[in-house]
Amino acid sequence: MEQFELSPIVPIHIGDLNLSFTNSSLWMVIAVGIISALMMLPTRGRALVPGRWQAAAEMLYETVANMLRDSAGKEGRQYFPFVFCLFSFLLIGNLQGLIPGSFTFTSHIVVTFSLAAVVFLGTTVIGFVRHGIGFLKFFAPEGAPTWSLPLLVLIELISYLSRPVSLALRLFANMLVGHALLKTLAGFVFVLGLAGVIPLAGLVAITALEVLIAILQAYVFAILSCIYLNDALHMH
Repeated sequence: MEQFELSPIVPIHIGDLNLSFTNSSLWMVIAVGIISALMMLPTRGRALVPGRWQAAAEMLYETVANMLRDSAGKEGRQYFPFVFCLFSFLLIGNLQGLIPGSFTFTSHIVVTFSLAAVVFLGTTVIGFVRHGIGFLKFFAPEGAPTWSLPLLVLIELISYLSRPVSLALRLFANMLVGHALLKTLAGFVFVLGLAGVIPLAGLVAITALEVLIAILQAYVFAILSCIYLNDALHMH
């Protein structure tokens, strides 16, 4: 499990506060650099017939735009920059974690929960700003019998408060388990020698599956964020 250990690169301590620049921080910076390069470099020489990099950037843009429009409607357009950055950051972070010798920062619950908390707090603030105290009606299903409201409100409140937990755990668990399994199989390949061709075949198959999971988990995190945004905007 050493692949998940945080290692300080530039130790920074202010009293009891540890602000060290770690391997996790480094790979976050690399992810931001990759996203910036992917978005900025292909658009310098924009062509009517896009090249491969420009097509990739446009496809990423269209994917997030369609996701946001379908989930949150036209009113969700103003939040496109945040959703786009969130999806891109998670996508690159998940994928670069598959590179041997890299660090998967999305396999740490503190990272995934921080992002989930930002989504949760942001959508909650948007809900109250847009609807005022009327946003509390979100926790009382319309048409429900009056006698059942206390129980329903409690259930809805618990469900609402569990959103950041479920968002964080889903991404964290998938990245942690998948990478641990890859490392385990890779160890068998070297230990078994010629007989390692069997775990090698399994390693190739699981690596392909992990690429798919990396993309899917970034998409799930982003689309659930869009759904929560839709609830804040439209209360349904």
